[in-house]
Amino acid sequence: MSRKFRIWLLALAGLLAAAIVFHGPILAAMGGYLVKAGPPQKADIALVLAGDSFGNRILKAAELVEDGYAPKVLVSGPAGLYGYYECDLAIPFAVQHGYPESYFLHFRHSARSTKQEADESVGELRRLGAKSVLLVTSDYHTRRAGRIFRAAAPDITWYVVAAPDHDFTPDGWWRSRDARKVFVIEWMKTVTEWLGM
Repeated sequence: MSRKFRIWLLALAGLLAAAIVFHGPILAAMGGYLVKAGPPQKADIALVLAGDSFGNRILKAAELVEDGYAPKVLVSGPAGLYGYYECDLAIPFAVQHGYPESYFLHFRHSARSTKQEADESVGELRRLGAKSVLLVTSDYHTRRAGRIFRAAAPDITWYVVAAPDHDFTPDGWWRSRDARKVFVIEWMKTVTEWLGM
């Protein structure tokens, strides 16, 4: 065995040992990368994105209105859930949790991706005269959603606010099967967006 090969083999073994010893922090950093949100700011309106069947996004947006950060929530609602628009299911869910229906505006559309949702939502937000928006989505979706919405409407000030996800936590996602699925799918979508696909 040559000296060069032994050095290469030792380096590889060292990298493997480091990956085993530090797997927790490495995986947490990969999960944490997906999350890019800040504290809420006063805005003209909150926009809650579709795609959360547990209701954490709509409840977070309602909380923001209740706390005085925005006067209303525009609830994104694509068609397709057993013939219903998602906003038509999300708003009654929030009302059942004690928030007044007057907080919410239904926004029915047919978008099937975050990019399409941004294109559809920006037109409605402009129609409503919004110059600043609280963009509310699940924590794992914040970095990608913020980038997409800022690109779709750089003239609007976007404040991205994270809602907790039922399954995903950045520092422990690898411990749960459902969280691993969320992680893999969001990373696939992130890389696909980087590639312009």
